Amino acid sequence: MKHLFNKNRFSVLFSFLSIYCLFGFSIRLILFIISFNSVDLSVGNVFKIFSLGFLFDFGTAVFFGLIYALYLLVLPSKLVGSSLDKLATYFILFFTFFITVFSFLAEFPFWDEFSTRFNFIAVDYLIYTYEVVENINQSFPLPLLIIVLFTLTGLLFFYFFKTKKFHFTFTNQPKLKERFFYIIPLVLVSLIFIKFITNKQAETSKNLYVNELSKNGVYSFFAAFRSNELDFNTFYQTLSNEKAFDLVKKEIRQNNQVYNTNDLQNISRKVTNDSIEYRPNIILICVESLSADFMEAFGNKEKLTPFLDSLANESVFFTNLYATGTRTIRGMEALTLSVPPTPGNSIVRRPNNANLYSIASVLKQKEYDLNFIYGGDGYFDNMNTFFGGQGFTIIDRNRGNPLSDDIKTQRINIEDSEVTFENAWGICDENTFSKTIQVADASYKKNKPFFDFIMTTSNHKPYSFPKNIIDFPQGKRESVVRYTDYAIQKFIEEAKTKPWFENTVFVIVADHCASSAGKWELNIDKHHIPAIIYNLKIPAVKHTKLVSQIDIMPTLFGYLNWTYSTSLYGKDVRLMQSDDERALIGNYRTLGMIKKNTFTEINDRKQCNQYHWDATTNQMTVDKTINPFYKDLTISYYQTASERFKSGSMKE
Repeated sequence: MKHLFNKNRFSVLFSFLSIYCLFGFSIRLILFIISFNSVDLSVGNVFKIFSLGFLFDFGTAVFFGLIYALYLLVLPSKLVGSSLDKLATYFILFFTFFITVFSFLAEFPFWDEFSTRFNFIAVDYLIYTYEVVENINQSFPLPLLIIVLFTLTGLLFFYFFKTKKFHFTFTNQPKLKERFFYIIPLVLVSLIFIKFITNKQAETSKNLYVNELSKNGVYSFFAAFRSNELDFNTFYQTLSNEKAFDLVKKEIRQNNQVYNTNDLQNISRKVTNDSIEYRPNIILICVESLSADFMEAFGNKEKLTPFLDSLANESVFFTNLYATGTRTIRGMEALTLSVPPTPGNSIVRRPNNANLYSIASVLKQKEYDLNFIYGGDGYFDNMNTFFGGQGFTIIDRNRGNPLSDDIKTQRINIEDSEVTFENAWGICDENTFSKTIQVADASYKKNKPFFDFIMTTSNHKPYSFPKNIIDFPQGKRESVVRYTDYAIQKFIEEAKTKPWFENTVFVIVADHCASSAGKWELNIDKHHIPAIIYNLKIPAVKHTKLVSQIDIMPTLFGYLNWTYSTSLYGKDVRLMQSDDERALIGNYRTLGMIKKNTFTEINDRKQCNQYHWDATTNQMTVDKTINPFYKDLTISYYQTASERFKSGSMKE
């Protein structure tokens, strides 16, 4: 039995499977130790983590070895040991070993950033190679990483030579029957995994860390690749469309609104305000990764945001606001479409997302010029296609990725001469704001109100910014938060010197929090963000109501006393009663609603969970009984939004 796998043509193959599983166990053990304080410890959970983990590691090892296994199956015995055989073997194994080593090493920075195995974010990053490669290059010593990868790959070859595995591989000449005996079981294993073993089967715990540690990173990557879009009706508990739309229409209509039609599935309604309309210029600054807990207003003592804290005291300030998601495109989706975060990819990333009913539709009713200003290349995450499709002029750092021919808009490049500092993600925030000043000056000369949507970029790894600007070290997230605060202050001060300032309102809001890591699938405190509406020419207001990111722009329209037609899900916070308060949060698979002290969560396993949420301590405990109304209301928000996009009724 010992020689059955060790001293024949298949020695390297089966040794590789064993080594892969050993490496997989080692990685899992290290991540387990790193996350020890967050894991729901019990004998059952520890057994589950390592037993299920071994299952997924073994399946992944088989997939990694499958190309080599099929090669061993089809190569005739008479060619074993030939130059062709050696060349093909070394070529296949080099890439197998190299990708294996790379995938294991890549687990650590990804876990550090997201506290999960590879997921849909890793899938998305494959598309945008410039940003990812440059980010790696600027965040880590790339030459050293390459040396480590080649060294570890070389050590695997050295092991197989030293133990004479290659000797047996090139001297043993099995007949076809024997080759079938060794290889066909591996093919069958791979087919079983493809057909019957899903990544979701690792998700039996309510503790996120237990579930993620039970998985294999590469297996999770391909599972995410296959489920990047999720059909709500297929994967989630549903209501009849009649009930879902009836619930949501009652939920989103406010006292100053009437529906335009009796069609049950049409949420279009007229918003009426009796006061005189105010049409200022609007500049929305969507700040990358600005968690609420970076601000002194929420207890931070590091003085990272002195300007934003001072601005909050003279503005409309939202203190109990929650981002819909954990990525920039979710924040953009919430702020522009004012829609719940539907499962799968953000609508910003999806095909056929032009001419949707959005804040652009409302702003067009009021004859605004629309500009999207981004310091990177807006090809990233499909931003340019999305904003261009809603009628925005694109101002970005064009790196040679053209707009789709289907998008009829103007694109303005941020030239090299306008840039003083740039990293993988784009130009520094100061440069972005300088370009915004230019754009606002040009718009002002047209004698039309303008709306500028600015997306900042500095708060990303490698956390770099211009030197000698602030007294904070390079390479730390807190430093970049301080830098962005400085850049916003500089921008506002320059704007005050412009003739358009007095008639301009500034909306400053985060896209999402800096981290989403936590023990639950959805961690409410990791969605808590600030928002400020500045220069409204009214006394300072502090909104403490529980609200969603999708409510920001409808609230601004309310402050401006606009009468308009809307199909937005967001509400005017000023008109909310206590029973109207709610926040919607999600990731690409798990969706939730916070209402009062109950958090309702639905997932793509057709499950619904409810928790008691203590807002003071940010602690959640599982509710033993389900509140049926909250459950149905949660489903109705997400089901109707998914249905409206899928059917095309979200179009203008």
